[in-house]
Amino acid sequence: MDEKEYSNIYAIPANYTDSGKIFGGMLEPRNAVETGILLVILGYPELILIPMSGTIRIVVMTLTLLPLAVLSMMGIDGDSLFQYIGHIIRYFASRRKLHYRRVGYRYDPKQLRKKKKGGKAKKKGKKAGKAGVRPGLHSS
Repeated sequence: MDEKEYSNIYAIPANYTDSGKIFGGMLEPRNAVETGILLVILGYPELILIPMSGTIRIVVMTLTLLPLAVLSMMGIDGDSLFQYIGHIIRYFASRRKLHYRRVGYRYDPKQLRKKKKGGKAKKKGKKAGKAGVRPGLHSS
């Protein structure tokens, strides 16, 4: 008897992971809402407050709002525009500044003193030596 081959391999369509998106999987709902908010916030003042003729208003709105809308709909690096701005703000708020001492440079003794933390006075009995001087570096 001949057995028929049974294949359980299925073709996965290209838009399989596009569920939850609008316009056929092209646009995420969050980006669409953010785009609408930005266009209303920035478009209303341009439409009402620009004291020019209608043609000039249309040109100004096309040059300013259209690129903003496209950028907002696409997003940046997989995030929406507001998420990306949040990442930038969080980076600048929590970044560290690293300070390294130069090797072989003779620092002024005033620069080598460590700053007091909390403003508390030094305890009695401790000697005040060269604060902040690493072993091997001498400032003679």
